[in-house]
Amino acid sequence: MEDKQVREAMSAFATTVHDEWALVTAGTEASGWNTMTIGWGSAGTLWSKPTVTVYVHPWRYTHEFLEREDYFTVQLFGLEHHGDLGILGSKSGRDCNKVALTSLTPVALEHGMTFAEATTTIVCKKWYTQAIDLDAVPADVMDRMAGRLYVDAAHTMFVGEIVDIL
Repeated sequence: MEDKQVREAMSAFATTVHDEWALVTAGTEASGWNTMTIGWGSAGTLWSKPTVTVYVHPWRYTHEFLEREDYFTVQLFGLEHHGDLGILGSKSGRDCNKVALTSLTPVALEHGMTFAEATTTIVCKKWYTQAIDLDAVPADVMDRMAGRLYVDAAHTMFVGEIVDIL
């Protein structure tokens, strides 16, 4: 993996997750997996390594897979798949095969899953997890994010070292 490729993927992730959403996927074909749409995330450098950070609420089915697995993947897509990401963000894998409701094609990887239609897949080795301390979130953010920052359970931050880019 070249430094230029890593920088380009980190930049694409930061732009895409903010403007167009992305997917985070955890698990394997053999152990079971789940995916969900994310609109919060960051990419940068932590402990001298390139990283991606995603935030997932514990109620989400994908959270269980992120906690269980050592790796996760993040997928970026073109705008033509925005509707698919809408489905994957609004349906639960507990209740249905939500991927079957989309036009996306799952593809097994050595350390997880991706989709054939993804423009970029970032493979991450999970390094660190931490629940967001809601008492430390500024009051103006709590007000602005009312309904998204649930006061009974905070989102979990999952930080992964970027180990491959496809």
